[in-house]
Amino acid sequence: MFEFSRYYGRRRVRGSAALTAGLAILTGLYIYLFPSISSSIDLDAYIQGMPPALRAAFGIQSLSTIEGFLAAELYAFGWVLLLGLYLAYSAAGLIADDVEDGRMDMLLALPVTRSKVVLEKFSAVLVPIAIANVVLPVFVYFGVLAIGETISVADLVMVHLLSVPYLLTTGAIGLVASVIFDRTSLAQRAAMGVVFGLFLVDSVVTNTDFAALGALSPTRYYDPAAVLVESQWDVTGAVVLLVAALALVLVGRTLFQRKDIA
Repeated sequence: MFEFSRYYGRRRVRGSAALTAGLAILTGLYIYLFPSISSSIDLDAYIQGMPPALRAAFGIQSLSTIEGFLAAELYAFGWVLLLGLYLAYSAAGLIADDVEDGRMDMLLALPVTRSKVVLEKFSAVLVPIAIANVVLPVFVYFGVLAIGETISVADLVMVHLLSVPYLLTTGAIGLVASVIFDRTSLAQRAAMGVVFGLFLVDSVVTNTDFAALGALSPTRYYDPAAVLVESQWDVTGAVVLLVAALALVLVGRTLFQRKDIA
């Protein structure tokens, strides 16, 4: 059992480690720069001059504390945008890559169901999610201590734990695109376009008469700043994202079961 999960999961370890290392370097840079920036600039006065849409897009509430600085500079960018786009891009090749290269016919010739192929291939996206969310909190915590600051361990753990449903949802968007499109490059562009487009929609319609449209975006249900700055853990939002991810995976499975593999 779970042969595909193990096989495709192992293939993602190296790339996931490289991604995590890159995020760790970015994290270290942000943490290292915080003391000098916060001591020379009134960051809270600075953000008041930012357009409201920009503050909403990156969840900027305060930059004068290490929690607010990391929420805006690292998590809103590194997790919500960068990692979210990476998971959508990566998952968009799960099915389309084998279809485009002609390997899917051989794969389906094995005594396996299409449902098993889809579900176990998708489970491989848990590898980068797990590695990033296990390694980075430790790196952040000790990095913050190294510059003489403190950060709530509970909030730090929760900001990563609550990111898992969000990342699963972006990955599930990639999976659906991978089933719909037979060309990997097209599926990847479509998945990234949807994730980034929904991010923009949520950012633009905030505090407008069309704010309800933002409910379509996964970013509406994951707010790193609320967790780190205000210690507000949106468990309901996480449940909504888990349901959305499950629904998207089931849609992808259903579409693949009906798909004609040329």
